[in-house]
Amino acid sequence: MTQDEKWIVRYNEVMRFLEDNHRNPSKHRIEEHDMLNWLKANRKALNAGKMKPERVEKFRKLLELTEKYKRKNQWE
Repeated sequence: MTQDEKWIVRYNEVMRFLEDNHRNPSKHRIEEHDMLNWLKANRKALNAGKMKPERVEKFRKLLELTEKYKRKNQWE
């Protein structure tokens, strides 16, 4: 499997998780660490300008979804 194929598989996994659970991956749940680390690494690559151009648009859509499900203070 090529790097691009692995990236697409992980992208689909994270996207499915967000749509199913209506929340971002948690740093407190070990089974979600891989998704969280993948998100952080790709966000860092995007901000540094090192992300492949064909991935940028898809990843921006994913970031929009993560913003939608951003943690909210329960006391507000």
